[in-house]
Amino acid sequence: MNVFIPFYSRGGATEALAKAVAEGALAAGAVVRLRRAREIVGPEVMGRVPGWLEQAERMNAEYPAPTEDDAKWADAMILGWPTRFGLMSSELKAYVDSLGGLWMRGKLNLKVGSSFTSTSTVHGGSEVTNLTMFVPMIHFGMIIVPPGFGDPVMFRAGTPYGASAHSAKVPPQLPGQDALDAARYQGERVARVAQALVSLRAAGN
Repeated sequence: MNVFIPFYSRGGATEALAKAVAEGALAAGAVVRLRRAREIVGPEVMGRVPGWLEQAERMNAEYPAPTEDDAKWADAMILGWPTRFGLMSSELKAYVDSLGGLWMRGKLNLKVGSSFTSTSTVHGGSEVTNLTMFVPMIHFGMIIVPPGFGDPVMFRAGTPYGASAHSAKVPPQLPGQDALDAARYQGERVARVAQALVSLRAAGN
């Protein structure tokens, strides 16, 4: 099965979660594509935030931008982004908004969807952000697979709606081991559900 992980990260916290999600999916036997959404503001704005421009240049060199073909290729999409006042970040939302053509043709229907996030404050809206991520997935006709409390690590980190991490310090604090383990579990869980659906379709069910 093919697992597509489009994400947006400014300081590296969401990137670290994305890589852990990918590790979990790979452990379940998935083929994985990691993609980073691009900025929607110019260098003059990015330069006002310490480290933003440098991190963007590093990540953009490492990860291709997400495309419509990536979404078509995927059996499952696990989207990750930092919270913006309890909502998804505009950078990855712009990519989601670009998938209207696939939605119109039913090409996203019955794909598996899941989400993860990071916040810069302790109670920064990670649960709300993960829940708001489900809204476009519902419109796309996707089958939403959150991590729930299906593994003991989910009682130590993240939320049942999706993995999450807190990155308040400057420079941003990277996720701890429990948060990364929760993200790995989420990637593995989503990949296994996607595999089951692929097998059902292959069997004509």
